[in-house]
Amino acid sequence: MNAAVFQERNEAIHQTKLKFNDEKIVMKGTYDNDDHGWIPLPPFEYTRFKDAASGLTTGMDAVSRTFCAWLDAHPVYIHPYSAIAGAWTGTVGFDSWRPEHRMDDREEVFKLYNITGRVQYAMNHSAPDMQIGLELGWGGLLEKIRRYRDKNRPQVTDFYDGEERFVEAIQRWIRRHVEYARGLAASDPDAFVRKNMGDIADMNEWLVDNPPRTLREAVQFIGWFQSVDRMYYLGGALQELDELLRPYYEADKAAGRLEGGDEEAIWYIVSLLFNDTHYSQIGGQHPVDGHDMSSPMSFIILEAMHRLRIPINMALRLHENTNDELFTRCVQYLFEDGTGVSYACSEGLDKGYMRNGQPVSTARMRAKVGCNWTALPGIEYCLQDVHRYCLSKPLLLALDDMIASDEPASMEHLLRRYEEHMKVGINLIKDGIDWHVKYKWLNRPEIVLNLFAHGPIERGIDMSAGGVDIMYFTSDGVGLATVANSLAAMEQRIVKEGALSWEGLQAALKANWEGFEDIRMSLKSVPQYGSGGSRADDYALLVSKLFTGLVRGTPTPGGFPVIPGLFSHGVVYAIGKNLPATPNGRFDGDPISHSADPDPGFMEGGTSAPTAKANAVARVQCGWGNTTPLQIDLDAGLAKEFGGIDIIKNFLMAHNNMGGTLVNINVVSKEKLLDAHENPDKYPDLVVRVTGYSAFFKSLSKEYRQQIVDRWVGE
Repeated sequence: MNAAVFQERNEAIHQTKLKFNDEKIVMKGTYDNDDHGWIPLPPFEYTRFKDAASGLTTGMDAVSRTFCAWLDAHPVYIHPYSAIAGAWTGTVGFDSWRPEHRMDDREEVFKLYNITGRVQYAMNHSAPDMQIGLELGWGGLLEKIRRYRDKNRPQVTDFYDGEERFVEAIQRWIRRHVEYARGLAASDPDAFVRKNMGDIADMNEWLVDNPPRTLREAVQFIGWFQSVDRMYYLGGALQELDELLRPYYEADKAAGRLEGGDEEAIWYIVSLLFNDTHYSQIGGQHPVDGHDMSSPMSFIILEAMHRLRIPINMALRLHENTNDELFTRCVQYLFEDGTGVSYACSEGLDKGYMRNGQPVSTARMRAKVGCNWTALPGIEYCLQDVHRYCLSKPLLLALDDMIASDEPASMEHLLRRYEEHMKVGINLIKDGIDWHVKYKWLNRPEIVLNLFAHGPIERGIDMSAGGVDIMYFTSDGVGLATVANSLAAMEQRIVKEGALSWEGLQAALKANWEGFEDIRMSLKSVPQYGSGGSRADDYALLVSKLFTGLVRGTPTPGGFPVIPGLFSHGVVYAIGKNLPATPNGRFDGDPISHSADPDPGFMEGGTSAPTAKANAVARVQCGWGNTTPLQIDLDAGLAKEFGGIDIIKNFLMAHNNMGGTLVNINVVSKEKLLDAHENPDKYPDLVVRVTGYSAFFKSLSKEYRQQIVDRWVGE
């Protein structure tokens, strides 16, 4: 079977993705998050079960019954040219938490500090250990649930009953796909489709009860997990996909089962990536001796990304022993495709995580499985990337407090009050973490991840309530450049020059600069964070250290460590809309700065200066194993001038060696990007890495597209 046959299948899947993306935009409009893998299937009805005491869909019994009803009603779908069955079309509509389990009395404080996302109600954002499911299969998972229920003999059996009910519903869902595939195998006019559907039916009939034996069966099992993980709670984490699948690939090769060779294996992965955009990595390190664990499977996954050309959330794990051929291929495809893998940097991630008291072998096991985050698959509950701490609002509150006080105004006075306000907001987040651990399992248990973690089934305890051994939570600061540039501007124009008074600044801010444009431009013209050697660079480091110390310095009242990072996801507009004017010259309601990146135009002459930007971000890393990502957006022409593949590789490895934690990078011509911004329909398959995630450019709202345009070289 030649390569062209498989490429025809891959291209058919690519074209379907573009078609579905257009239909999704028509159905629901543009969307500013992960592309996800949901497809536009017809709406369907399902029964929502209610908890008797609260009247809400909360708690294991009501939640599990509702999710099972959803699965029983969910339409079946098999792409005729895919190697696997299944897809998902939306998430289950659960109710909010029970009133007595909500922190509503603290809501005004959350709003005062402009903290987006309520950590206490957050989605899982932890990583599964898929090896558990691959070894046991759905039937084995069901037997495990029943065995530990009998062993532990809990007085209240809701936990085990719900997990059992859920697995049985998955098995029924798979059986419906088997029946559907059998029907197509008997009736479809296309000979390939008939055979493909027969193969899919046979494969899934086995997988209803048994663990996968082949690469295709392993890919199908992961596909089922991806679908239920998304439908339940928008979960999106996998782990080291190449290492998970490597044994099946090697066994298939040895047994001669891959008749189409690696092209057939690539087709399997294309089919999985079409199913969903779960986050995973390739090319990690062996936990014990640190040797590179890349394999032919790593190259197959990378090639599948390149062939499919859709948003895919894959990372290459950079480390001192990274496979150079794989690294080169990743950068080569970056130039060819405009985007590709992100680069998770082990130097900063591993050494940072070890500061929490973990050995290097454990740190190396953490996989890059989210927008900005890593986690220990199946043994760590971490709530990564679920809320944002606005670094700017405490500064405005501190400025008002200082001016209203009897104490003389000064930078020292301002910074002291800034720290006091920052502490209030951070302590609120820590209280929310404890609240989450106490009440989440009573409202929406981790019904999917419990099956793929070490401890919950064995102990009969939900993952969120202590079912796993490691519970290190995280907190992400947002808008570092906005604060750093504001502090530098105030120091320069008020303290050093005396060209402006504190009260004059306050009046200009309250007026949103109306009538004070000369003051705004004066403040805005002070050398910015990222320019190198500026006071803004010093303040960025100071604020990063302050935030880091307050977050990591003390655990939550319940004793859980909290690991700091600096990451904005895409909330720079959402946070900015609720933030008054700031002393860096920003208007009320304008977006704040992105993660810990310098603002666009931070260097004189308009260049984004990739090296200066990388140096700035490396310098302000929080240093505890959470990320402070670097976002690099290069014009395709300038990227070649910058040095091509080898120089980009050196640039990425240098950031790793400086203690960086993550690099997201795009290479697209400025002209193409600007034209796509104005005429998105002309570029249906333009994919960009937005922050930690990839998306079709045309699927983003105009304001989201604008922030990407603003980041580009020469903005």
